[in-house]
Amino acid sequence: MGLGRTIKLRNEFAIGFKFSEKSSTTLFQRHANLFETSSIHLRKRIFAPIRTSDMNTLENAALSSFGQKHLLGIAELSPQEIQFLLDRANEAVSVSRQREKKKSVLRGRTQINLFFEASTRTQSSFELAGKRLGADVMNMSVSSSSVKKGETLIDTAMTLNAMQPDLLVVRHQSAGAVELLANKVGCSVINAGDGAHEHPTQALLDALTIQRSKNSIAGLTVAICGDILHSRVARSNIILLNALGARVKVIAPSTLLPAGIDRLGVEVYRDMNEGLKDCDVVMMLRLQRERMTGALIPSIREYFHFYGLDAKRLECAKPDALVMHPGPMNRGVEIASEIADGPQSVIETQVEMGVAVRMAVIEILMENRGSNG
Repeated sequence: MGLGRTIKLRNEFAIGFKFSEKSSTTLFQRHANLFETSSIHLRKRIFAPIRTSDMNTLENAALSSFGQKHLLGIAELSPQEIQFLLDRANEAVSVSRQREKKKSVLRGRTQINLFFEASTRTQSSFELAGKRLGADVMNMSVSSSSVKKGETLIDTAMTLNAMQPDLLVVRHQSAGAVELLANKVGCSVINAGDGAHEHPTQALLDALTIQRSKNSIAGLTVAICGDILHSRVARSNIILLNALGARVKVIAPSTLLPAGIDRLGVEVYRDMNEGLKDCDVVMMLRLQRERMTGALIPSIREYFHFYGLDAKRLECAKPDALVMHPGPMNRGVEIASEIADGPQSVIETQVEMGVAVRMAVIEILMENRGSNG
């Protein structure tokens, strides 16, 4: 990149990232389609945000069961179903804190973790959740599997289905791949992240973390900051937080915002200090450089200068604001170490809640499988 080109990019970054080029414009449109699809789906299901005064109604209308065979996305769930999962996950927290952590409710059940993308936290969290429930857990290494030898996703699905598993936990780099696989197998399927589409258990664990700290999500103001464009975590959280009555802000430079994101019922800010005002929760997202095509930011240093969360910037939020991050963190890029390790950070709590949420989801889906034969 020439010097003149670099200066031009930096100047436009400083005034709100108005720079655009053909590659980033194409990327915007591709992801805008995903957000618009979700927006239409939400309108069809009439997911009106829950007001604080409506929380008693939600509690009184609590479900006694969960009717889904799979967990493919938050967009598929009603507010009551979301709360049902959170309530069960809250019960699972105490199990993980006991000296004897293992239950036998899923003895004889088989869980296969099928990750087409590298993962440490999510895969280990699902593995631990399954084992604590007593299931037989197998981690399938895609890097050494037949997928690398040319086998299609459908072939893989049919092969696994022939093994008679009870549950597949799937992460894939392509949006919609997990749903496609779910349509081809007889067992339950959990989406552990598909492209830039959804990551439902991450949104649930984030909600559980907030709910346990703030008692309720309804009426809170939550800021989601960073690489919104490539983030399935942002998308699932936006849907869930809106469904449970939160006010949701997204804060990012223009090149990291999908076109049409305002149609998902969020407030859009390009200035970090302005967007953080009066926030109860600040959720930081990493830059997903592995998904970027083209120069979407001028430099890491300047990105942190304008959009990184440090002590001074955190003062713009409420004094008791929670600081969250789904991981992996890039310290000094989107968040300063003093904030990540500070008293307002609940990042480690999110990891703990992740195991509880996944235990609850797995157990509920297996209960449904048992009742349906």
